[in-house]
Amino acid sequence: MDVERGGDERNGGADEPGWDVDPEDEISAVVEVVGHQLKLRREAAGLRVAEFAEALGYGEDQVRKVERGARIPRPEYLDKVDEVLGAGGLVSAMKKDMEKARYPKKARDLAKLEAQAVEIGLYSHHNIHGLLQTEEHMRALFEMRHPSYTQDQVERDVAARMARRAVFERSPAPTLNFVQEEATLRRTIGGRMMLRRQLEHLVVVAQLRNVTFQVMPLDCEDHAGMGGLIEVLKFHDGTAVGRSDGAFGGRPVSDPKQLRILELRYGMIRAQALRPRQSLAFIEQVLGET
Repeated sequence: MDVERGGDERNGGADEPGWDVDPEDEISAVVEVVGHQLKLRREAAGLRVAEFAEALGYGEDQVRKVERGARIPRPEYLDKVDEVLGAGGLVSAMKKDMEKARYPKKARDLAKLEAQAVEIGLYSHHNIHGLLQTEEHMRALFEMRHPSYTQDQVERDVAARMARRAVFERSPAPTLNFVQEEATLRRTIGGRMMLRRQLEHLVVVAQLRNVTFQVMPLDCEDHAGMGGLIEVLKFHDGTAVGRSDGAFGGRPVSDPKQLRILELRYGMIRAQALRPRQSLAFIEQVLGET
């Protein structure tokens, strides 16, 4: 995913106009339609690409990419186009069409499942689970990836992960069960102060009425989660989908027999972990030590 800076010095390169589109993503057709509409509006206004780019404060190549559907325009880009063309809010209204396209397909699919689930069970062993991360914590994780992400890719993935946190705002609220390894609560990702703020956030989330939060201590002698991450999402119609790093090749599964294996494993993990009240006290203890 390339970030092109050329021609964007007018705005200091601070605001890129969009994200590159994966041609294999079905959302690309919607992006192409929006880009074509923007091109028609520009041409109807009698503006050449160079003139339009100058008025917007973006490079010509960026404008061309957006208009041919190769880039997903960000909200601020559409607002600027609306202003320059005097569209009276019609272009800005396209932000709704682009909202889903802003996020990678994998993140959109996962967010859709989380938005439909009535119960979500999650065990995370390597990092604090994405739904529990503060924005600065997730940004630090993406920025330390190797090979390095471009800043554009970091911002896109952070935005996608932040959007998934809408699951906490749903009404009626789903039942959320989290089990975190003790090591993830002690790892100073981004520095000690960032860890403190992350732990403070966990204290708040752990006390939500629809949330059960448990810690798997390092001194646990029997551990059913050595196979890695586990996710189990259950829906109102009785169906479910699950995934585990250590089962079925890490693929999502919905077959009842396969799900039963994941549910049994997750149930054992919860039984072996600290109880919710003990876990809350444990987080507060680690916070006091940090």
